[in-house]
Amino acid sequence: MEERIWWKEAVCYQVYPRSFNDSNNDGIGDINGIREKLDYLKDLGIDVIWVSPIFQSPNDDNGYDISDYQDIMNEFGTMEDFELLLKETHEKGMKLILDLVINHTSDEHPWFIESKSSKENDKRDWYIWQEGQNGKEPNNWGSIFNGSAWEQTEETDDYYLHIFSKKQPDLNWENSDVRQAIYDMINWWFEKGIDGFRVDAITHIKKSFEDGDITYADDEQNFKAAFERYTNRPGILEHLRELRDETFNKYDIMTVGEANGVSPDDAEDWVGFEKGIFNMIFQFEHLGLWNTEDSGFDVIQYKNILTKWQDKLEGKGWNALFIENHDQPRCVSTWGDDQQYWFESATSHATNYFLQKGTPFIYQGQEIGMTNYPFTSLDEFNDVSVKNEIKLRTENGEDTSQLLETFSKVNRDNARTMMQWNSSKHAGFSNHEPWFHVNPNYVDINVEQQLEDEESLLNFYKKMIKLKKENDVFNYGVYELIDHNHEQIYTYKRKLNNDQVIVMSNLTNEEAEITYDIDFENQELLLHNYKSIQDNKIMAPFETRVYRVVN
Repeated sequence: MEERIWWKEAVCYQVYPRSFNDSNNDGIGDINGIREKLDYLKDLGIDVIWVSPIFQSPNDDNGYDISDYQDIMNEFGTMEDFELLLKETHEKGMKLILDLVINHTSDEHPWFIESKSSKENDKRDWYIWQEGQNGKEPNNWGSIFNGSAWEQTEETDDYYLHIFSKKQPDLNWENSDVRQAIYDMINWWFEKGIDGFRVDAITHIKKSFEDGDITYADDEQNFKAAFERYTNRPGILEHLRELRDETFNKYDIMTVGEANGVSPDDAEDWVGFEKGIFNMIFQFEHLGLWNTEDSGFDVIQYKNILTKWQDKLEGKGWNALFIENHDQPRCVSTWGDDQQYWFESATSHATNYFLQKGTPFIYQGQEIGMTNYPFTSLDEFNDVSVKNEIKLRTENGEDTSQLLETFSKVNRDNARTMMQWNSSKHAGFSNHEPWFHVNPNYVDINVEQQLEDEESLLNFYKKMIKLKKENDVFNYGVYELIDHNHEQIYTYKRKLNNDQVIVMSNLTNEEAEITYDIDFENQELLLHNYKSIQDNKIMAPFETRVYRVVN
């Protein structure tokens, strides 16, 4: 068996603090709100809590635009509140990791305020500046959040690069002073006692300005996100290895990189046990980018992608397993069926990803089956990317009426509605009108109700987490895909020494015949999401089963 390490055996839970729990009834979730729910997370079986950004920020992109890395956003509380959260988390036997946003800062960060003040300022080169071309932007690179990736400032007339919002200027990682300032900040947090970081947008820190690229290809200002020029570029590993050596390797911590653009062939450099940068990475191949308009689900393609990552990393590195986060719509509403088969599809998809090899992450509300929000108007969206596109299309005189249907399915706001704690007003999140929407189905989908129901989705998650923790085969067993070409059922084995389990999940809303040759007489059923199995060879819609092979 490979080396035992605590983060390999952990179950992680992502808290989006603004929407999690409001302790002081101002309508905004906060640090003390997380403290109030530590026993809930402990009881669920959580080992590591990942808290999305709580740093000082003007909040253009819900905290991912940081104006002070070493202070707490006023709405969330104080540094003393955070230190108490960290202490109590540790006292309850859990660990706490934070979000590390170091591709960019806020445009209100003191570094940027200095940088834009004049071309002669000492921090001018801390960000990426270019002169305009023929009275326009330096080139037609587009922001991931729509529109140009360049913004002009009054102070010098030059343009700075922002591959996300215009209030998120990109740091210049080619500047050694920038890198050192970042390392000092990271180590400051480690000395405070945090247990690691989820590292945001880290594949974008290296940019490629090749000959002839800083120009327009034509006269049209047709801005397109230039992923190929600012995602996983040659030379990025040198920066990342320095980051690792100056910070991560000095502490017993956990790191997970958000690694859009990294392929399984690159993975050993990123997460390899011998030479990797991070302990694990979030890859998006199985989800697509958050602005995709295709919410269809292809079971075979899903198998291919997840199996490729499982196989490539076997014995070499470690996977981070997830189906939801703060940037994705709710899985039960996209890949599942949040109407007829709400419970079944939520549990089938959960079992399938959770018991693969890697460290599983649960996003807040996933464990109770929270669904997409029923948007009825474009005015209801808060996502900066969505608002930018609506604004651009409106300014261009385009029809925006079709955007409601598209954005309702895939926008990031679906994951940011209030956590549904009980059936009281505002879902028990707060006694005050919340900063954003509460899904009206909170009266039927909430924690309090599910805690009392032994057959609830929440209690299914508890059973699944307990099963994983009690059986090393789910932590360290080899993954093997079974029945690759089945279009409905995803089946795989986990094998560790003489222990062998089979995980089967029908990921469709129709009955499916099991074509894999399995001797049901010699199987012990460990987990199941229907009350009974009518026919061993037929799986009901979104049915899932976990068997142990009895020797």
